[in-house]
Amino acid sequence: MQVEKRIRDKLTAAFAPARLVIENDSHKHAHHVAMKGMANTGETHFTVTIISEAFAGRSRIDRHRLVNEALAEELAGPVHALAVKAATPSEVPDA
Repeated sequence: MQVEKRIRDKLTAAFAPARLVIENDSHKHAHHVAMKGMANTGETHFTVTIISEAFAGRSRIDRHRLVNEALAEELAGPVHALAVKAATPSEVPDA
């Protein structure tokens, strides 16, 4: 849970999200050929749903870039894949 905690800490610091959900999808990919031989910590594939005012006025691609920049160290190392769902509170009911 170390990688997931780093993701949570960095995204919280960077975006002060109204909502942040991090799903560890690693178990769905453990059998993939690309994962064989990797130091599999069980923390390689994630889906992040982040709701933040920091995304206001930004395109979907810009939002993804911002998240990727905040997690550059993780994406260069232990994280093999990251799916991002980024929105503002006004775009999501019950945010």
